[in-house]
Formats: sequence, structure tokens, C-alpha cells
Amino acid sequence: MNFALILSGGTGSRLKGIDIPKQYYKVCGRMVICYCMETIEKTDAADAYLVVAAGEWQEAILQEIREVSKENPSLGAKFRGFAEPGENRQMSILNGLRALSQAAGEEDLILVLDAARPLMSAGLLERCVAAAERADGAMPALKMKDTVYYSTDGKQIDALLERDKLLAGQAPEAFRYGAYLRANEALTKEELLQINGSSEPAVKAGLSIALVDGEETNFKITTAEDLRRFEKMMEER
Repeated sequence: MNFALILSGGTGSRLKGIDIPKQYYKVCGRMVICYCMETIEKTDAADAYLVVAAGEWQEAILQEIREVSKENPSLGAKFRGFAEPGENRQMSILNGLRALSQAAGEEDLILVLDAARPLMSAGLLERCVAAAERADGAMPALKMKDTVYYSTDGKQIDALLERDKLLAGQAPEAFRYGAYLRANEALTKEELLQINGSSEPAVKAGLSIALVDGEETNFKITTAEDLRRFEKMMEER
């Protein structure tokens, strides 16, 4: 089976002017997280999903599923419950992996998704799964379009970087459950708190991570400008 972990534990502290976490903000009558859930429901890439969310928001998510399912009866069909978030993104992932310990098998695939990437496509999920089936994991990435420089202090350029060898990683990322769980459990709490990308523990453990083409529209809502961009895109559909 393929399981998805929707990471929805962020507080949205970087989103000025919004008094709730961005993934629960409503756009065109739907919570941002709902767009992610709807994509999972309409693809065979994931058989079930778990939401990693703080307890105070879990009932709101359930209510969203109940409301939206009146129009889209399939919403919630693959939902299998919640896991509590950790101190950072990677510790939230570990909590989700452990919550699936009774359901997921060694060779099952785990898809790690961001609730704040509402325009993730079913096709991207499917490409990640196909690539991960030939390796230990897979992640989407975009090539850098701009010239990239290195600066130690942000005030002057210290080095030029080879743009052709640099990639911007995206989610979803897919991993073999057993190997990825062990890769995370092998790290100390201090090491987990330093992780920025889901694939880092896998790379540190020597696992093979295949790359697939990312999508420009698969941006993560991080700033108020991102949220406005998403709102405009949905209003124009």
C-alpha cells in the first residue's frame, strides 16, 4: 500500500496579517489543506492518508471533511486519522511514521506532503511513486533559473555556484517505509531539529533518492503574497 502523510502542524508564523495557520485559511470556500486532500482522493498514488496536525485543529479538519463531502462524497474516504506534530517538520514526519507502524509494511511507500502546497497535482504524486518504486525514494525538483551566488554574511559575494548542478526541492517526497523510518530513528533529536528537507535523513543514511521533474505551480504558501497568488489562481479557474 501507499500511505500519505499530510504535514499540517505549522503555525504560519511567517504569514503576516493572517491570524490562523495558513493551511486552515479558506480560499473559495475550502481550507487550503482541503485542496491537498482532494488531490489524494482522486489518484491511485495513495491508498490512505494521515494528517499530522495539532489537537486544537483536528476537529476543524474533520468538520471541513464533513462539509466538503456534501458536494464531493469521496472526500475523507482515504482518511485514516491524525498524528501529533513534533517540534519541527522532521519530527512531525517521525511522529507520523510511528503512527503508521501497525498499518505500513517494510516495502510500502510513504508520501510526505505539505498541506500548504494546495496546487500539487495528481500527476506529480504518480510520478514520485513510479520513481520511488525503482529506488529507495523520490523527490521532485526544479532547475535553478537565476544565477546563484554564495555569501557567508549576506552582504558580499564570496563564491559563484554552478547553477546547472543546483536544484530546488519540492514535496511530495516518496520513501520506502521501513528504510525511511530507520533513517529517521538513527538521528538524535538535535540532528532531527537541524533537518530542513524530508529527503535529508534518507540521503544521510545512504539511500538512493531518484529525482523527478517538479512543477512551477506546486509552490508552498509561505508568505501573504503566496496566499494572494493562490487566491487569484483559484478565483480565475
